[in-house]
Amino acid sequence: MKTVSVRDLRYDFKKVERLLQEGSEIEITKRHKVIARLTPVRAQKPVLPDFLGRMRANYGNKVFEVSSADLISADREDHS
Repeated sequence: MKTVSVRDLRYDFKKVERLLQEGSEIEITKRHKVIARLTPVRAQKPVLPDFLGRMRANYGNKVFEVSSADLISADREDHS
């Protein structure tokens, strides 16, 4: 466990932030006595919706004759 002083926390926070990003737990000291502990937050992976599953639920395994890229291209030509 790493130790930093209140002064380091105030004036050299980049050092403290780097230690936290590396996953180190940090003890904050004031006059050589531990007054607090900082622990890094464990990053959670964002949960994305199951787009493919939702599409299959709506449309099944249907294959469209015209691709969405073709539809967009045709729409852009109509507005030109």
